[in-house]
Amino acid sequence: MAESFTLYKLIILYMLDKVDFPLTTSQISEFVLDKGYTTYFKLQETLSELAVSGLIRPETAHNRTLYHLTEIGAETILYFNKKISYAIRKDIDDFLREKQYDLKEEVAVKANFYLNTNSEYEVRCQIVENGSSLIDLKLTVPTEKEAEAIANRWYSKSQEVYALLLSNLL
Repeated sequence: MAESFTLYKLIILYMLDKVDFPLTTSQISEFVLDKGYTTYFKLQETLSELAVSGLIRPETAHNRTLYHLTEIGAETILYFNKKISYAIRKDIDDFLREKQYDLKEEVAVKANFYLNTNSEYEVRCQIVENGSSLIDLKLTVPTEKEAEAIANRWYSKSQEVYALLLSNLL
């Protein structure tokens, strides 16, 4: 059983090491669960243990969690990546190669909201590429319901809004 959890941890570390952006819980789950390596609950436990041990750093933003590989996590996978079978490494590499654009695009779009000191809600909508903001938009709205609606719609409308702004401003 301990060997299984070790393998799950190494799979996650290997995935994060192979990309230059964070992965969401659902992205990691898509690979691990679709391949049948473990169950959803064991995966959640594994992610939690990796975070507690400092091998990954979770970042929560508007009901999704992004996982970043820490320096200690990178050193760990460098040392132990041969403990993952060639077949599993190939599965991971193929998955990341096939879906890299979609995975990267999904985490490039961020939205969050919070109650400000004026008792209004500020919604922050971003598109980030290679660590730099392409757009960083802040809107103030009176209700939490409106803030949540904007944050939710940003994920599907961000490219359209970005293109509209550019076409109108250039």
